[in-house]
Amino acid sequence: MIIAGDFAPAAAVARGRFVEVRLLMSAFTAWLPMRVVIAAVGRLKQGPEREIAAAYRKRAQTIGRGLGFRDIELIEIRESRAQDAERRRTEESIAIANVIPERAILAILDERGDNVDSAALAGLLRAWRAEDRPAACFVIGGADGLAPSLRERAKLKLAFGAVTWPHQLVRIMLLEQIYRAGTILAGHPYHRG
Repeated sequence: MIIAGDFAPAAAVARGRFVEVRLLMSAFTAWLPMRVVIAAVGRLKQGPEREIAAAYRKRAQTIGRGLGFRDIELIEIRESRAQDAERRRTEESIAIANVIPERAILAILDERGDNVDSAALAGLLRAWRAEDRPAACFVIGGADGLAPSLRERAKLKLAFGAVTWPHQLVRIMLLEQIYRAGTILAGHPYHRG
């Protein structure tokens, strides 16, 4: 049993051994759950894309629970029906901004973003969780992109290569990468790279 009011001592006694406070704090922080939120413009219709996305989301949730990730949430934002592209981009970005949790890390999917490998993404998720962030929010914008104000808030601009992907596939690939990041963090053999 550890008796320490404010963790001020350099070490505490636990089961007859000295345990550094730093280790106690890192173990405590690892159990503060972080939500992973995916905010995507548009709905996946019934069909194979929706089934694949649901399968990877379920896998990511299952492995994520043991890693300190509370949930993998998918929020679908209605596509704007405005006539001009700038108005559509603005309306969709406002709707996205309204669902981003307070103090969340913001990562946007952007064809001009950084190509991050799976191990690096796993490291980012681990670091964000260790920062005691309540959520990591990944945003997939609409066909017209995102407003500059939302792009500027992003801590990470993530690309899946230089080619253009359909939004339905981007959502599936992101869910798969979140699942893969979880397997890397858990030491699971799914990722063998």
